[in-house]
Amino acid sequence: MTTPPPDPRPTAPAPAVPGPGTLHGRTVVLIGGGSGIGLRVAHQAVAAGARVVLGGRSADRLAAAARELGDAATWRTVDVTDRASLAAFFAPVERVDHLLTTAGTYRVGPMLELSDEDAESPFVTKFWGQYHAVRLAAPKLTADGSVVLMSGAAGARPPGPAPAYAACNAALEGLARGLAVELAPVRVNVVSPGTIDGNLWQGRPAEARDQAFAQYRRDTLLHRLGSEDEIAHAVLYLFGNGYTTGSALYPDGGYTLR
Repeated sequence: MTTPPPDPRPTAPAPAVPGPGTLHGRTVVLIGGGSGIGLRVAHQAVAAGARVVLGGRSADRLAAAARELGDAATWRTVDVTDRASLAAFFAPVERVDHLLTTAGTYRVGPMLELSDEDAESPFVTKFWGQYHAVRLAAPKLTADGSVVLMSGAAGARPPGPAPAYAACNAALEGLARGLAVELAPVRVNVVSPGTIDGNLWQGRPAEARDQAFAQYRRDTLLHRLGSEDEIAHAVLYLFGNGYTTGSALYPDGGYTLR
């Protein structure tokens, strides 16, 4: 048998796997970056060498966050439910390497108890807020950049009667897949955390918080709550891994498996 001649065409090397310095010199835009998960992402991004642009509704909170982060941080107020406000926020940003929007205020509860306005609130702020943030950032996204949408494990396993909220989270996972197709080679992924012991729950009544935390511990494989830093670490993974797009990551302690 005759041995075929070698293929003269050069073999393209596999792209380098991004390391810890992936974010060095990059611009990371964090709407909702003044507190909670967004602020923890900001700290980890700055530690990795990134510049961060923080957005949110509270000037005092953003200013305090920027002081924590130092010279690598700038901030401007923005309301994700106001498209003109979003447009004004992005106007002076020259480039966006990575985008995360965690801002959103909404009500959850049973369909038969919530007002129409409260039932629609997760979509108004969490879904459409992120949708329009990505739309306005899109012209400034770098080709090797990424978007991470913020969903929640309730989209895959509702913890109680809150159908509009569960539907919103599920819709965000679909949005990430659709945007990954439209915006390629920009990568778009979604992180879907479980219950986190952090800023979001601190403003809720203690009795409701304790009941929810106890139930979540029972319902997860790891029998504990997550931390904001653990979710931030998942976000930075999605920022940095250049071969992950259209994916949903569940840092939920195994909640969706039970």
